[in-house]
Amino acid sequence: MNEREHGLKDETDSRLSGPRPSQTARSRRNGTRRRTLVTVSGEISLDYEEAFAAGERPKPDYLAIAEAADADLLDRRIVRSNASRATRLVERLVGINAAMAVHAFRTRRNYAVILTDGEQVGLPLALLMKLVPRRRVRHVMIVHRISAPKKRAMIKLLRLSSGVDELLVYSTSQLMAAQDLFSRPGQRVSHIDFMVDCDFFHQQGDQAFTGGRPLVVSAGREFRDYPTLIEAVAKLDVDVVVASASPWSKREDNAHDVAIPENVTVTELTHRELRETLNRAALVVVPLQAVDFQAGITTILEAMAMSLPVVCTATVGQIDVVVDGVTGCYVGPGDVGAMRRVILELLSDPDRRNEMGKAGRRLVEERADVSFYAKTIAARLADQQVGLENGEPGGQHRSNEVDRRSVS
Repeated sequence: MNEREHGLKDETDSRLSGPRPSQTARSRRNGTRRRTLVTVSGEISLDYEEAFAAGERPKPDYLAIAEAADADLLDRRIVRSNASRATRLVERLVGINAAMAVHAFRTRRNYAVILTDGEQVGLPLALLMKLVPRRRVRHVMIVHRISAPKKRAMIKLLRLSSGVDELLVYSTSQLMAAQDLFSRPGQRVSHIDFMVDCDFFHQQGDQAFTGGRPLVVSAGREFRDYPTLIEAVAKLDVDVVVASASPWSKREDNAHDVAIPENVTVTELTHRELRETLNRAALVVVPLQAVDFQAGITTILEAMAMSLPVVCTATVGQIDVVVDGVTGCYVGPGDVGAMRRVILELLSDPDRRNEMGKAGRRLVEERADVSFYAKTIAARLADQQVGLENGEPGGQHRSNEVDRRSVS
């Protein structure tokens, strides 16, 4: 459900718990439907809870939401293992995300609310929801990048606004796009913070960078501008680790588009390895291409959770998280000179780095921890259930409401 853009080894999930029949049946017998279905655009591993409990990985956002909202999870594995002939045909013709939407739609009577974790499932489900205008289920969709031209055209052409009751949006730029596209009476657009597991990502003082040759870290693949970073750090007296890999991103790895200097290592890391590497770092750099959504957000929040300052490219989509001069520094897109200068300034001022790191840690603890994120979403889902039980036409108690929550 999250950005899925870590520079990590492929730890792709492969299992999912389906609906719990006994609880679902009991809810129906009591005349209430407070059950929630949450889609996960991937496959959940057999040991995801065990890996989290053992400290091998951060708590997945979908697990936190499932616990906070008492929800069932739906991933690709359960869709394929329970696929009808129609669902299999949809997957062959359109893809697994559309098939997941079909499965969620077919099981909608078991639920009061369906939360889709992105437009890839949410928009196909919105189309299906239009078939039942007087439906007894609410659809809440998380928005990552609704501004993409193909998505905008689809939403307008097929009038998908009526198939969504609430949108949860991560960035100001996407909030504006969502307001433009979704504006029917009773619909709500909520600006919520992204998340990080602050218990998993935290600095271990006895291993943290204290001197010597500094380490600069960067991670992720989604719309990264690694050529600019690599040119900026070439020949500097620093070690640089670039964890440029992702089991989720379809973007090409551009870390090798330029010659790799001796002080730069391009690699893949597990969650635990990434945490250990960040624990030895002096700062984190998130170089981005000029995009209009929150590319880089996972790495930024992980760095802040590790009490590290962040040097980030200022893009239209990435302006809500880093507080310039407080938790990190922004530089212009593709500006090699500015990136090099800011890196050197921070490396030469340990007190400033320390203050920025502390400010970043405070920010994520207060506003972006995964438990807070899950409770925020669970409250939205519960509000939808109340509206459904009260017979309201959709959305929230107030029409066209915009709820702004930002970590900036």
